[in-house]
Amino acid sequence: MTNDSLITAKVKKGKATYLYSIIGVALVLFLLGSLGWLVINAGQLSKAFKENIEISVILHDHTRDEMGMKLKDILDKQSFTKSSQYITKEKAAEQFKKDFGEDFLEVLDYNPLYTSVNFHLHSQYMNTDSLIKIEKFIKQSNIVREVFYQKNLVDIMNSNVKRIGLVILIISLFLIFSVIILIDNTIRLAMYSNRFLIKTMQMVGATRWFIAKPFNLRGVLNGIISALIAIAGILLLKLFAEKWLPELKILSSTKWMFILCFTILALGIIISLLSTHRSVIKYLKTQLDDLY
Repeated sequence: MTNDSLITAKVKKGKATYLYSIIGVALVLFLLGSLGWLVINAGQLSKAFKENIEISVILHDHTRDEMGMKLKDILDKQSFTKSSQYITKEKAAEQFKKDFGEDFLEVLDYNPLYTSVNFHLHSQYMNTDSLIKIEKFIKQSNIVREVFYQKNLVDIMNSNVKRIGLVILIISLFLIFSVIILIDNTIRLAMYSNRFLIKTMQMVGATRWFIAKPFNLRGVLNGIISALIAIAGILLLKLFAEKWLPELKILSSTKWMFILCFTILALGIIISLLSTHRSVIKYLKTQLDDLY
């Protein structure tokens, strides 16, 4: 048998091994991507909770509506404001009746509620330091009686978010480390079946770059295929999850899903390429007798 036919036979023999490698790497990337999707949802849920907390700027009694609307316009122009609403005494009374089913105006001769400007912050401003600065800024107005928000709820929520974030970070780092090792071992096993092919090419005078190039290209291609399979699996998981739990659609972020898919693709290519190249170099440096 000639060297060319020997090489061809060994290439065909390695195709099945490459298939197992692609499937194995795809499963590992799918596992990592699924965790990434859960992390994205957790982050979006945390953001939604923060932006759902309402801050009430209670105005002094007898404050004219135009003054209150002017304060609302000032708040709307600030970078920390997500949305705002001007609530008159009458609207506050109607909301109270709607929420509690009681009309206190039938008992009292006056409306004890105050006119207010209620607004929501962007999530990045929902922390103690920012809230103190915002409260100080708002109280510069002489029509402001009080700035009210649930301070304990903000502190508890931020504390829990930090704890959960730390746990997720530790799990993510551990999983990423495990993924790199698993992918590396999977590709090394795939390359093991090509060890004699690599050595044969070296023995007939092929240069290291000439030998490594087709394997590297194959590694990149396998990485792309594995990543695309993993991405398709993640998107299907997302689709079924949102169908089963429609509330997840509210948390969906196209931007972060694109970043996740791109990260999975990049990891698949980079790890596959590096592991393949390292395996080729290893077998080139190995003595023929040690390959058995």
